[in-house]
Amino acid sequence: MKMRRKSDLPTKICACCNRPFAWRRKWARDWDSVRFCSERCRREART
Repeated sequence: MKMRRKSDLPTKICACCNRPFAWRRKWARDWDSVRFCSERCRREART
């Protein structure tokens, strides 16, 4: 696999903090359903 720059990866806006975050390899299977940039944002959105 060819190395990519972080700026070349797809990005989304976090539903909690409204900051952009980049694709991560662990999200490869379910990138379409990822809504939050971190576990902390996911927890705070539930409250």
